[in-house]
Amino acid sequence: MAEPGTPILVAVAWPYASGSRHLGHLAGAYLPADVFARYQRLAGNRVLMVSGSDVHGTPITVRADAEGVTPADIVDRYHAEFLDAWERLAISWDCYTSTGTDNHAAVTHDIFLRLLEKGHIDKRTSEQFYDAEADRFLPDRYIGGTCPHCGYLEARGDQCEDCGRTLDPEELVDPRSKITGATPELRATEHFYLRLSDFTESLGAWLDGREGWRRHVLNFSKGWVEEGLQDRAITRDLDWGVALPVDDLGEGKKIYVWFEAVIGYLSAAKEWAQRSGDPEAWREWWEGDDARSVYFIGKDNIPFHTIIWPAMLTGYGGLNLPTDVPANQYLTFKGGKASASRGVGLTIGEGLDLFEPDALRYALAASLPEQSDTDISVEEIARRVNEELVATWGNLVNRVLSMVNARCEGAVPEPGDRTADDVALLDGVDAALVTAGDQIDRVELRAALRTAMDAAAAVNAYLNATEPWKLAKTDLDRARVVLGTALDAVNGVRVAFGPYLPYSSAVLAEALGPVDGWRRPDLAVGRPVEKPTPLFAKVDVEALLAEGDGDAGA
Repeated sequence: MAEPGTPILVAVAWPYASGSRHLGHLAGAYLPADVFARYQRLAGNRVLMVSGSDVHGTPITVRADAEGVTPADIVDRYHAEFLDAWERLAISWDCYTSTGTDNHAAVTHDIFLRLLEKGHIDKRTSEQFYDAEADRFLPDRYIGGTCPHCGYLEARGDQCEDCGRTLDPEELVDPRSKITGATPELRATEHFYLRLSDFTESLGAWLDGREGWRRHVLNFSKGWVEEGLQDRAITRDLDWGVALPVDDLGEGKKIYVWFEAVIGYLSAAKEWAQRSGDPEAWREWWEGDDARSVYFIGKDNIPFHTIIWPAMLTGYGGLNLPTDVPANQYLTFKGGKASASRGVGLTIGEGLDLFEPDALRYALAASLPEQSDTDISVEEIARRVNEELVATWGNLVNRVLSMVNARCEGAVPEPGDRTADDVALLDGVDAALVTAGDQIDRVELRAALRTAMDAAAAVNAYLNATEPWKLAKTDLDRARVVLGTALDAVNGVRVAFGPYLPYSSAVLAEALGPVDGWRRPDLAVGRPVEKPTPLFAKVDVEALLAEGDGDAGA
């Protein structure tokens, strides 16, 4: 666990501004990052959480062509949608930007020129697919075909969505142009290449030294290195993207998205520093020996963050490599992998239209695909909300605050003479906070949420055993000690739930006082305790399914 005050960069996958993001994206990267960042701030660390909309991906130009609009029209539409979703979900960015800024272009040029100067980028003539009917070269995403590894018929020219392997277009079996449907032909074209092969030995040694990484991340990454790293073209025949800082290739070439998008983590940190009034402040997170950098992504982005970006950072020199890349597996919807391009699963907006933000955050956090693919549906989200969040945590808060209001003159009571059982309950809550903190720090977020819920269940069990509602009729003083103990316990448990449930945590902060650290806060004796309103609403599953025509989870 980091010492308090540690600079921690929380680097979060950049969503393509090409369409609505779905709950698989939320569970894969954005919610885990927010939970982790919120905890680290409470633990006293200096968090910088950055991301932004990826505005140069070829999915954007593909969609723009299909709709007969400009790429900028598509970007503006979905960047605004993302900002709205993050606000509704209370995602606590320090800087959420885009790859369309002058700052990002400048940082990309700096990385490119340094790698070029040091010989890690060179110029080569290669063959690229050309659509003779459309009279244009075809970037990766403009080509479809059959995956040579798994046989998936709808593989893209850059990656197979089914098996997750990255591809070069010429590897596809039976390639076809997505513009005209014609079979493309290979023609010579000149591009810049990143010499990944330069870093095979250094990256292999670095990966061998990683401890605590998820097994599937490390095994996948080591497999790439063992197969031998292949040099990859980093420019394309495009008119949409970051311009080249040199004119060696002539007109019609841009830096390709897979090279420049990962640079966004650095450019966003520099943008944040500029906004903060200290343009050099980013260095604490990128150059400091004690700094940590944790990258939250889905498993289809593993090689870009464990191979390609570390190679670029190594070649550039002087910048920290990732401390951890806790990539999640896939969230599936009734057996199908959530996919924006294929329309599988609820979009984030659709999920927020059906569920309260905290309820949606809870249900997804309880189902995070940390070690294996996890299936989910509207019914499963509703079940978790009703049977866990409402029945255990929401009910506990409501009953304790209601009884304190009614039996303790509407205020926090004196602690009184607590028994061994009373003290044991509070010790258990304090221990749960230590356990949950360790789990979140290791990015074991599902386990930490279970720890919080188990602590809530222990307080419920304590109330059922002591029955303060009966005790108040025969021994009001003892009943008040029990209720004060239960209120203290709830006051601790809310800290454990805080990173997951920002809205209801804010309500409890109004009722009980602020949380200023990862510990059970002291309750001010005599503080008014108003009669509460329910923190969460029970979900009407039948109404939800009717609203979604019975198919909302597919």
